Amino acid sequence: MSIEFWKPEEIEAESFRRIGEELGDRQFPAGVALVVKRVIHTTADFSFADTLLFSEGVVEQGKEAIRQGACIVTDTNMALAGINKAKLAGFGATARCFMAEADVAAEAKERGVTRATVSMERAAALSAERPLILAIGNAPTALVKIKELMDAGQLKPALLIAAPVGFVNVVEAKELFVGSSTPHIIARGRKGGSTVAAAIVNAILYQI
Repeated sequence: MSIEFWKPEEIEAESFRRIGEELGDRQFPAGVALVVKRVIHTTADFSFADTLLFSEGVVEQGKEAIRQGACIVTDTNMALAGINKAKLAGFGATARCFMAEADVAAEAKERGVTRATVSMERAAALSAERPLILAIGNAPTALVKIKELMDAGQLKPALLIAAPVGFVNVVEAKELFVGSSTPHIIARGRKGGSTVAAAIVNAILYQI
């Protein structure tokens, strides 16, 4: 086995070519294929081609939300770091994570709840001002709180990306949104993560 040398600008294109080749004859709706391929590119895990669940028209709905200057709220600074904020800024859109803010931690401790719960309450307050995209890659408790706020009529995301990774309540929390009327992309099963959530956001963003 020999090492191939590629120019930096060629590596991503070649990676996507190989992903497409390995996917073979798999067919995806318009816009969805690029999301699936970018998640595979991020994880090198082809099982996401089977486990990513897309509500009808969700990619176009996500693109429109970004065009309208959406705020993207993540549940980890890792996901926040992975989102292309410079490109977002071109549409007047922003990205934010409340999780590490000192007042969020203090309030969570005082109330005996998780920081994810407080963070999603803060995200809900933003949804009255502009379209809100929630990119959840770590905390199933964030998804539980999102469902609670939606059921109470206090939160209506323009797009929900549900991609926590783990073993405890992860699968169950994701399944809360299967069949939801809210535009959603769900990484069903145990797999997911902050990098997956960020990859999904970027895959939508790069199609605008």
